[in-house]
Amino acid sequence: MVISFANRKQTVKIGLVHMTVGALSIISFAASAGGVSLGATRIVYPLTAQQVSLPVRNSDSQNTFLIKSWVSNPDDTKSDEFVVTPPLFSISAKHENIVRIMYIGKPLPTDRETVFYFNSKAIPPVAKEKIKQNTLQIATQSTIKLFMRPENLASASVDAPRTLRCSIAGGKASMNNPSPYYVTLVNFRIGENKIKNTMLAPMSTSSVDFSGKGGSIKFQTVNDFGALTPEQTCNS
Repeated sequence: MVISFANRKQTVKIGLVHMTVGALSIISFAASAGGVSLGATRIVYPLTAQQVSLPVRNSDSQNTFLIKSWVSNPDDTKSDEFVVTPPLFSISAKHENIVRIMYIGKPLPTDRETVFYFNSKAIPPVAKEKIKQNTLQIATQSTIKLFMRPENLASASVDAPRTLRCSIAGGKASMNNPSPYYVTLVNFRIGENKIKNTMLAPMSTSSVDFSGKGGSIKFQTVNDFGALTPEQTCNS
């Protein structure tokens, strides 16, 4: 089992909850989930493992939070192929709880990784005297990647970035990932063009649009532990 503990930022959603009306609006940005954090920036779940565990920490010195956790598909719909235990629990100030994730779905490909997303929403407490008032509460949601990884793949994950092949034509860059692993590109540049972070699926080719002049394709990747690899220039 590989669970990362690096300090790479995770995706966090902020929900503004009006306690009387119950309306919920969500925006996304990278930040700490206000006092509550996950003990990893990504999860690697070996296909042969019965389950994996993930720490959830509350660094707040005063407040207890209600934590709701689930796994979603790449299209952001909730996945029914996982059991998260416990799915709902409270975590006291300065405490840590363990969430267990178990895959119960149909057989997955054994020649490449499959990606899902683990989500954890932290709901803050409401003072009793404010329950009947029009009160605005902030609920934070952290989302990290969950990679289902088969054993005995043809190559090691650490070698995947070096296998990438690239080409440029007509304002588009073609990025080929022949490895069985997902590869996330960060600090991604094509010449002087800064490109948004991009995740390349295993055994696939992706097209990346850019404006202006082309040039060398350079990037860093994120390893199994959430750390950035040295910058590399893509091979053509």
